[in-house]
Amino acid sequence: MPDSLKRRRDEKSVPLSFEDVKPSLTHKAITFLVDRDIVKFCITQNVDGLHQRSGLSRSKHAVLHGCVFTEKCEECGKEYFRDFDVGGMSFKKTGRKCSEAPSCNGDLRDTILDWDDALPEDDWKNAQEQCSKADLVITLGTSLRIEPAGSLPLKAKHFVVVNLQQTPLDKEATLKIGADVDKVMSHIMNTLGLDGWEEEKQENVD
Repeated sequence: MPDSLKRRRDEKSVPLSFEDVKPSLTHKAITFLVDRDIVKFCITQNVDGLHQRSGLSRSKHAVLHGCVFTEKCEECGKEYFRDFDVGGMSFKKTGRKCSEAPSCNGDLRDTILDWDDALPEDDWKNAQEQCSKADLVITLGTSLRIEPAGSLPLKAKHFVVVNLQQTPLDKEATLKIGADVDKVMSHIMNTLGLDGWEEEKQENVD
């Protein structure tokens, strides 16, 4: 896994750290819809923490591959969501201690999965349960090629694939939309009559 993301500026590639990346329109829209109980749950394979940084409650989304900003106590299981990359991979100790209670003081470990690591049990169980009872699952910008998460949409009554490239589930999807996810989400928000949702969300943040 790369230590940094990259972007182009003046035809030169410069490092962009995870801390510098901001939530997109799609991240913010999902949080807005979840807050209003229009969307019930979110599942992510991304490790960038952008859903949580957009304000999405941790109880409302499953993080299947870990997060660079999250470290977890090995004793009581409490998660700490930081504003910095905690470092490490495959549950290495970060050097910090749990402050949940005076009696805990357990070592904190990173949450990033390596290829051979099992998915986090609670998140994986929750993801399967939520998909199984869903009337509709919408996959946004995922290739659906990383298993076992890639097959989760098949558990729902219906699922829609939104991705510019082809995915293994295109033919089984109720609908395939080959478009940019931000444009699709913007259209969804407008169709739902939520044109001013971005301004409303910003006001709530302020």
